[in-house]
Order: sequence, then structure tokens, then C-alpha cells
Amino acid sequence: MKKALFILFATMAIANAEVSIGQPAPDFSLTDCSGKKVSLSDFKGKVVVLEWVNHNCPFVAKHYGSGNMQKLQADATAKGVAWLSICSSAPGKQGYATPADASKKCAETQSAATAFLLDESGEVGKTYGAKVTPEMYVIDAKGVLVYHGAIDDKKSTNPGDIAGAKNYVSAALDEVLGGKPVSTPKTDPYGCGVKYAN
Repeated sequence: MKKALFILFATMAIANAEVSIGQPAPDFSLTDCSGKKVSLSDFKGKVVVLEWVNHNCPFVAKHYGSGNMQKLQADATAKGVAWLSICSSAPGKQGYATPADASKKCAETQSAATAFLLDESGEVGKTYGAKVTPEMYVIDAKGVLVYHGAIDDKKSTNPGDIAGAKNYVSAALDEVLGGKPVSTPKTDPYGCGVKYAN
């Protein structure tokens, strides 16, 4: 009985896990749209952004429809940052994409991400404690998590709010690339719940 309870609580702890600011970001390997395996460790020595995405979510659509997310991606990658978009929607759930669907969507939206990764089991999303889309993480060149939270401070689906918003990801990247500590390392992410299998 004790062993069964221990396993239950251990499983619950994993399911509710969340990475911590100042701690090493857990490595992972996922497949991209072309079937190529991509690992976080492939980008050792680089600053990395993780972006949880579901293109059917209106909060995500706000940032892609306006071109805001693509501009952030392009600006970051031009500075040598690796940008990994991750979809943890399970088969049959909103936002789920086959590799072909994901490739098509990346082309349609003109994504400037380094890679679009498929996490249909939800394992990586749960490891990182990703709860919504978009949910953002910034990992420094030493592999340490330095930002986790919302893309900005305007919790809405209105693209008109982007211009007056404080973009936390952009600010965190400027500070990290400038050799400074991130002044706002944690915020509350907003968006649609990640559509995990269970």
C-alpha cells in the first residue's frame, strides 16, 4: 500500500513538475516537421527560447496574425538565439498537428523559429510545467533557465494591445545577451490551456 501511494505521489509530482528559475533547463529530444530529431543540447553555448504553441488558440493567433511572434523570432535568431516552437497538443485535441500540417502552418505564418517541434505525448511540456499557449521560456548560454512566463503584460486576444505591451521575452533576451541578470525572471503566463492527452 505504501509503495502504491509513493508511486502515485511520484507520478503526480512529475505531472505537476515545473522547472525553476536559476536551475539547469532539462534536456529533451523531439522530432521537427521534417522528421529530424532536435535536442536542447544541440544548442549548447547558445541562448534558447522555448515557445509553447497551438495555432488554433486565439491568444497565439493574436501574436502570429499580427506578425509580432515572427518579428520576435527573427530578431532573436539574427542575434544568434535558437528559437524552438513546441506543440504539445495530443492527437484528437485542439492544435494537434501532423508533421505535414505543422510544416504547412509554419510556411503560412512565415515562422522564423529555428525549429517547430512536435511533443504529442506531452512529456516535454509536462517536464517544463507548460500550462498555456503561448508560454515562454528563456535559457541562457550556460543552459540555465532565466525567464519563464507570459510573452507580455497584456492578457488579451486583441492584436491592438501589442503596441502598448511590455514584452517580457524581448526584455529578457536583451538583458541576457547584454550580460545582465533578467530583471523580471518570472511572470504569470496567459493563454489557452495546453491540450495534453490527459
